[in-house]
Amino acid sequence: MLTIQNLSAGYGKVQVLHGVSIEVPKGKVVTLIGSNGAGKTTTMRAVSGMIQPTAGEITLNGKRIDGLESYHIAKLGLAHSPEGRRVFATMTVTDNLTLGAFPRLTGSRPRGDVAGDLERALDLFPRLKERRTQLAGTLSGGEQQMLAMARAVMLNPEVVLLDEPSMGLAPILVAEVFRIIERLKQEGVTMLLVEQFAAAALGVADYGYVLENGRISLHGPAEKLRNDPGVKAAYLGSGH
Repeated sequence: MLTIQNLSAGYGKVQVLHGVSIEVPKGKVVTLIGSNGAGKTTTMRAVSGMIQPTAGEITLNGKRIDGLESYHIAKLGLAHSPEGRRVFATMTVTDNLTLGAFPRLTGSRPRGDVAGDLERALDLFPRLKERRTQLAGTLSGGEQQMLAMARAVMLNPEVVLLDEPSMGLAPILVAEVFRIIERLKQEGVTMLLVEQFAAAALGVADYGYVLENGRISLHGPAEKLRNDPGVKAAYLGSGH
């Protein structure tokens, strides 16, 4: 479904990623864990076209997407819920969600039942349903995160990139976010998840990769990584 091979990327003269390879099979949840500054968000940005890779290949359903602009990658079915939420603050919740389906409304992707998917997204995120006419900028941080996730799902994507969906959220909202990720997984949504709470990420994922200093240092089934002594010591301590 999504294949990343020998990906190198960075910012200007600063090289962040050094030959990263990740496989995200259809219908599976794959998580990328690592310390701050390891290159997790850079990986997501390179995949979605926010930055251009300096080497390597990225394919979606067998089609190369590395080097393409973000809007073209979205048309091909890759949705990105970015770190920091980035909702359209002066637009309503409903309008933000409708924008997520923009490629479908313009014919760039199969249209399907956009109105039905909107109601499904609101049912999936009940807090948003209660606030569907509210301006996105007036939502709480947790509600904005849910809106960013729901907006990504509105693309009816082949793959969803979730970058730090629990960042800055209270524990009760973190639990809600992971409940929603689990439900999306049960519905067969393919996801690449970057998450600071490694234990929660490995709990919901099928497979995991550990990123250290821009390189994959370890990978395997999520359950195996959860029981790995090195992973436990580095990422699954108190609070994780």
